[in-house]
Amino acid sequence: MHEPLSWRVSRKSLSCRIALALGLTSVLFAGSSSALAQTTASSTELKPAIMSLKASKTLLLDVAHAGDRLVAVGARGHIVYSDDKGATWLQATVPARQLLTSVYFVDDKRGWAVGHDSLVLHTADGGESWTVQYRDPELDEMDEEGFGYLEKPLMDVRFRDADTGFAIGAYGLLLRTDDGGKTWDDVSFDVDNEEGFHFNALTEVKDSGLFMVGEMGTMYRSADYGDTWETLEDTPYDGSWFGVSGTGEAGGVIAWGLRGNVFRSDDFGDTWQEVTLMTPNNGPLESTLAGGGLTPDGRLVIVGVGGVVAISEDAGRSFDVRIRSDRVALASATALAGNGVLLVGQRGAVAAGPDGAAASSDAVVVPVPATEE
Repeated sequence: MHEPLSWRVSRKSLSCRIALALGLTSVLFAGSSSALAQTTASSTELKPAIMSLKASKTLLLDVAHAGDRLVAVGARGHIVYSDDKGATWLQATVPARQLLTSVYFVDDKRGWAVGHDSLVLHTADGGESWTVQYRDPELDEMDEEGFGYLEKPLMDVRFRDADTGFAIGAYGLLLRTDDGGKTWDDVSFDVDNEEGFHFNALTEVKDSGLFMVGEMGTMYRSADYGDTWETLEDTPYDGSWFGVSGTGEAGGVIAWGLRGNVFRSDDFGDTWQEVTLMTPNNGPLESTLAGGGLTPDGRLVIVGVGGVVAISEDAGRSFDVRIRSDRVALASATALAGNGVLLVGQRGAVAAGPDGAAASSDAVVVPVPATEE
């Protein structure tokens, strides 16, 4: 499936394009239009995220482990963290209100979050407070009305060690740091991407290197963990990929995207096998799959629109698929201690059972003194 050319070149309604780049349809933003409007408008002046009692109940797009802690990011620059397996959440101090799309930790203290305006945030205290490391330098040259400015949101971030990391995003943007984020360099031209296709997701593949996917079926791999990149010419699908993950096995990588398409490779992308996801009614899944990946306990969890939760315990060879009764669009997921699953998406963070379908006992709250928006 090919997207219309206008999707790739138009500067209008970029927020909608980014929603699609996350594997989320307009359904994801239903009831969240005000949040989206506030986070997509570019400004030369950064404003701190407003503290809100609803921070963990509104749009969240990614979640990561910082040791035993969970840290989730999303709309309005909201970052929340939980030390009790997602039962309760605290809101972090964040110096920006941009929509945040991805978060990654190298240990229990040091982490990075990325989002709109090519923003990169850093924490050294496990996600409790954040500082700005990078944002689009063109913002400093933008005229009063923003004429000619093309926003390049970052969509994913990953570090190969505490010093060297990569952030990827719209229009083929690739940033690199070799000093823990103190400085970031635009190395987009290291990747052969003349069309400027969006980069959507980046992962590490065991004993192999880094693997990156994007729109129009594009795939890229780096056997030296980001120093050089190879564009794969023979890819298994020509629609957009929204997620990619290592399987936990040497050379194992799995990618997913539009219309429930999932493909798996055992040889770092040389060959691919289609993985058909079947719904509980035994029909093939056709919902867009957004985020997820390999969890610390070795499971693969992939989620998407319509409340889809797909879980594999055999390195992605097969998946148990559940459709949550609330049908709420989901953006990402990770494991909880005790075999549970933490889901994030349209309605914030939700702790679920082992199959991802059963909701936890009560709503997640943010028990901190705050000024509610």
